[in-house]
Amino acid sequence: MSSCAESFNGLILRALGRDFGDRLLPRGLEINFCDQVFLIASGLIWNVYFAALALFFGFFLAVAVALGKTSPSRWLSRPAEAFVFLFRGSPLFVQFFFVYEALVLLPRAGIEIGPITMDTQWMTRAWAGALFVLFLNTSAYTAEIFFGALKSIPKGDLEAADAYGLAGWTKFRRITFPTMLRLAWPSYTNEAIFLLHATTLVFFSAFPAWQQMGDALYYANYFAAQTFNPFIAYPLVGMYFILLTLGVIGLFGVVNRRLNRHLPRAARARLRFRPQYIR
Repeated sequence: MSSCAESFNGLILRALGRDFGDRLLPRGLEINFCDQVFLIASGLIWNVYFAALALFFGFFLAVAVALGKTSPSRWLSRPAEAFVFLFRGSPLFVQFFFVYEALVLLPRAGIEIGPITMDTQWMTRAWAGALFVLFLNTSAYTAEIFFGALKSIPKGDLEAADAYGLAGWTKFRRITFPTMLRLAWPSYTNEAIFLLHATTLVFFSAFPAWQQMGDALYYANYFAAQTFNPFIAYPLVGMYFILLTLGVIGLFGVVNRRLNRHLPRAARARLRFRPQYIR
C-alpha cells in the first residue's frame, strides 16, 4: 500500500514536468503495477488538454466556416469549402507531419513576412503544434456537421421567425443557431469522441515530447520498452480512454437533453456512439 501511495504522490502529476513529481522515471526492476497505473493516468492530462482546447476553439471556427459555406457570396463560400475539403480530404497523420516540417523549415529558409522573421520554434512543441493541427482538423469536420444541420433546419421555423419580425442577429441567435445545435449535437458528440481518441496520434507524430512531458501512450510505450511486457500498459491506456469516452457521452448527453428540453420525450434525439474506424 505504501508503494502505491509513493507512486501516486510521485507520478500522478509527472506529465506536467519534473517540478510536479519525481525527476526520474521508474526503470527496470523498480517498475511496479502502481507506477504504470498512475504515470499513464498522468499522461491523460495532455490527451484531455489536446481534446478540450481543440474542441473549444474549433467550435467557434466551425460555426464561422459553416456560415461561410451557406453564404451566397463566393468570396466566403469558396474559401470555406476549400478549408473543409483540405482537412477532410487528407489523413490527420499526414497533417501532423506536414505542419511540423513546415514549422521547422520556415525559419531555416529565412522566410519573412514584411520586416518580421517567422520564428516558429515554439510551435514545434507538441503542446502547441499538435494542438494547432487538431484544432484545424476538428474545425473542418465540425463545420461540415454544422453545415448539414443548417441546411436541415425546417423552413417552417425560419418562416415563423420572419412572421414574428425576427431578422439578422436576433433571428440567428434565437432560431437558427439553437436549431442547428439541436440537429447537429448527436453527430458532434461522435466527433468529440473521435477527437479524444485521435489525441493518441500525437505520440506517433513528428511533434516531440518535451522533457518527458508526454501523453498516456507515450508513457505506455515507455513501460512496454522497460518491462518488455505490453500486456499491462496498453490495456491500461484502453481502459482509461473507455472511461473518458463514457464521460464525454455523459457530458454531451446532458447538453443534448438541455437542447431538446422543449420537445416531447418521444421526439428527442438520442445520442448514439458510432465509431469511425477510418478517417
